[in-house]
Amino acid sequence: MGWLFGKNKTSMVSPEDAIPGRAARMTVPARHMVLDVPPAPPYPEGSEIADFGLGCFWGAERVFWQTPGVVTTSVGYAGGYTQNPTYEEVCTGQTGHTELVRVVFDPSRVSYEELLRVFWEGHNPTQGMRQGNDVGTQYRSALYFHSPEQEKSALTSRDAYQKVLTESGYDKITTEIAPAGDYYFAEQYHQQYLYKNPGGYCGIGGTGVSCPVGLTSGEA
Repeated sequence: MGWLFGKNKTSMVSPEDAIPGRAARMTVPARHMVLDVPPAPPYPEGSEIADFGLGCFWGAERVFWQTPGVVTTSVGYAGGYTQNPTYEEVCTGQTGHTELVRVVFDPSRVSYEELLRVFWEGHNPTQGMRQGNDVGTQYRSALYFHSPEQEKSALTSRDAYQKVLTESGYDKITTEIAPAGDYYFAEQYHQQYLYKNPGGYCGIGGTGVSCPVGLTSGEA
């Protein structure tokens, strides 16, 4: 249990030092408490998946379930090494995971580029291993793509948003952009947390700088 103590929560753990985890998966609720659809696959035909890490996942999930065209959302852990981690393990900084929102969306109703705009404007992507007062690798800004098209849009939108952020005096974007890997559902009490606890902690706050939606898809 040495991983519980004396570790730097703002430095990524190495694979060999990460908590090993377990084979047993978290139990996933049958229905989304707001959208009233299953949060776990199989997802409706024609839907697509987008994965976003923008700080504490409680407030981040609410931002997306309120976005028209989103079919369902869930919160979980990804980007690290520990198999089926617990929240307490993720909080040690020794799993490598970030707190993630999985967004399942209908591309005929909302574009991936529009979701990117919600993502960029929903937090401050220039802060490294933190988001506001929340400090640690689990709060890093992250964007995990599911297709070459998503990767292209993600990189294009990052560069477009960097331009307007720089003009507004912000530092370089530190968002991790990488292929989507294993996604581990978080505990049931985290799912739609702010619906169940309307006065609960949110922690989500953007820069106030608008992201140019047209530029996220490479349009001038």
